[in-house]
Amino acid sequence: MVVTNNAYAAQGGGPMAGHGFIHDHLEIKFLILYIAARVIESVPFDAMLELTLCDDAIDYFDFSDCLADLVKTDHLTLSDDGLYAITDKGRRNSEICESNLPYSVRLRCDRNLSDYNRRLRRKSQVQASSIQRPNGTWTVALCLSDDMGSVMDMELMMVREDMAKAVEKRFRQSPERLYGQIVDLLLSDGQDEESEK
Repeated sequence: MVVTNNAYAAQGGGPMAGHGFIHDHLEIKFLILYIAARVIESVPFDAMLELTLCDDAIDYFDFSDCLADLVKTDHLTLSDDGLYAITDKGRRNSEICESNLPYSVRLRCDRNLSDYNRRLRRKSQVQASSIQRPNGTWTVALCLSDDMGSVMDMELMMVREDMAKAVEKRFRQSPERLYGQIVDLLLSDGQDEESEK
């Protein structure tokens, strides 16, 4: 009887499919804990999957099994809204076991984590939303912050939803530039207006 790598791994055995450095479920768990200890906030399943698939030997089903096991053993928590976070137990075990991960995997993982954490910070610093008013117009709320706190909070009225969504999108694309333009306009001495008269 021929047993494939995937079938063998699913039984808790040795090598899995793919040509990578992660060779069994225990190493996948080490990797998941390594990632969970370094993300700056709780993350959904898809993000955890994306970050964990940094090694070619890991597949979706092995990852799913290991993630569920880590929740069952209280190494991770799963919130009602589907976000995973590391526990104190998970963090302690991650610190003990991270040296068992191949160095090349940790390097690749660190690069991916750096990019992902940068995107999370950016998302929290640049926020735009819109709600409809009772009279049918729309209020667009724009917020830009940095590590020190709020840089700009502004609300604008738009007459249509498509205009509100366009303002949201434009603000998310270049909030610092728009902030600079607003400040420049407010600090201008009015010479342009005088020259137009």
